[in-house]
Amino acid sequence: MKTNKLKLLPLLFLAPASLYLSCQKDIVTSAHNLSITHGAMVRAANEPVSLWVTSGDQTKLLQQQPGINFAADAGTNKTTITIDENTTYQGIDGFGYCLTGGSATLINQLSGAQGDSLLHELFLTGPNQIGISYLRISIGASDLSASDFTYDEVPAGQTDVNLTNFSINQELTDLVPVLKRIIALNPAIKILACPWTPPTWMKSNNSFKGGRLNTAYYDAYARYFVKYIQAMKAQGITIDAVTPQNEPLNPNNNPSLLMYAKEEANFIKNNLGPQFQTNSITTKIIAYDHNCDHPDYPDSVLADVNANPYVNGSAFHLYAGAITALSTVHTNYPAKDLYFTEQYTSSTGTFSGDLSWHVNNMVIGAPRNWSRNVLEWNLASDPNYGPHTSGGCTTCKGALTIGGTSITRNVSYYIIAHASKFVRPGAVRISSNTFSGGIQDAAFKNADGSKVVIALNTGHTSQTFKLKWGSESFTYTLPVGSVVTFKWSGTQL
Repeated sequence: MKTNKLKLLPLLFLAPASLYLSCQKDIVTSAHNLSITHGAMVRAANEPVSLWVTSGDQTKLLQQQPGINFAADAGTNKTTITIDENTTYQGIDGFGYCLTGGSATLINQLSGAQGDSLLHELFLTGPNQIGISYLRISIGASDLSASDFTYDEVPAGQTDVNLTNFSINQELTDLVPVLKRIIALNPAIKILACPWTPPTWMKSNNSFKGGRLNTAYYDAYARYFVKYIQAMKAQGITIDAVTPQNEPLNPNNNPSLLMYAKEEANFIKNNLGPQFQTNSITTKIIAYDHNCDHPDYPDSVLADVNANPYVNGSAFHLYAGAITALSTVHTNYPAKDLYFTEQYTSSTGTFSGDLSWHVNNMVIGAPRNWSRNVLEWNLASDPNYGPHTSGGCTTCKGALTIGGTSITRNVSYYIIAHASKFVRPGAVRISSNTFSGGIQDAAFKNADGSKVVIALNTGHTSQTFKLKWGSESFTYTLPVGSVVTFKWSGTQL
């Protein structure tokens, strides 16, 4: 963390293929807008498309617009997004946020009815719901917790190598109850967990901030992860993945830890991986979890032949570097997965600027560079951008601002909702071209066959573009600084 989202086939299709192959002339079935030409089935161009828009000036906020229809493709447009659903890339695990300790506290303080209503809106997929499908949580405190803590602190000068004092009791007040309510709504939600710091007695400086993991405690720390996953499982919470350390090259946050690539590789191959294996822990281990300016870090971990088998993939933030770093790592290690796990919106930013930059780089850019997920940083903050630790982020603006019974939806809410509501877990990214200026886009195909295209106008004026799908297309004009999500359910024949 920075210290500064069927059509029913006509009965005609159910007839034997031989019936169609015997046809020697065109047959037009106007009732279903279908034709059969020389034995080949062709669907006429009329597929309905639903669309939702958020504008930089906030006059539209995930607002559904009048539907449009595909038509037979004709004419030319220099800005044409061509969709090829037969060319597929990575699978999609989901879109969401980091449910910080502070977020959980704020949500849990809402009344039962108001809290339930909010969680239904966030984690279900109805007309007025956004379908969050992936969460990241901290193991112990993050800097957006009210105070520093781990699950095994002991008095100064003492150690607890056997972890007899280990307890997640501090999470039973807010985080665990909120997670249980979320899981009741969406049992399939994926949860990634990562620490901001180990217990301070394991560190070179015996402090929550900075320092290194003492090599004498590598094994104890690996067992700490095992105990955490088991304790959460006992609460009915499955941890899908962990990263060994949040922002391992940032020792300046509170809490934090400096862990170089060689140290992470040694910890994974000698301790964390074997401990998971010994204890039948199937939780994924994901490397790095830091900025795009150092793809050499995950490359180094994955290059370790003994660490590599334990590592599912690599995770990134974008406070430095370029989103294309994910593709660099994919090129070097194509069998390993990629994840985008954090980006904050600042209290000093603007709605229009953040909407455009985040949609372009994360919602569009990360999947186009092989990421299986996209997570914005903080789900909820109070009107003063808290809770946070002393020295933690003072400008991190939640997707929601919760002050008493007041709930405000901020720019990050709409950034993620444009994907989470429509691109569901189990989707795959499909082929679509993009442009050097003006319209940026990403395309997906859900498991039910529906297609989703997210497009953003990064130009300086309104842009009219064509979206072409097989032999059909439509044109659409998108105002400057606006994002649109298109969704349709037809089958390309």
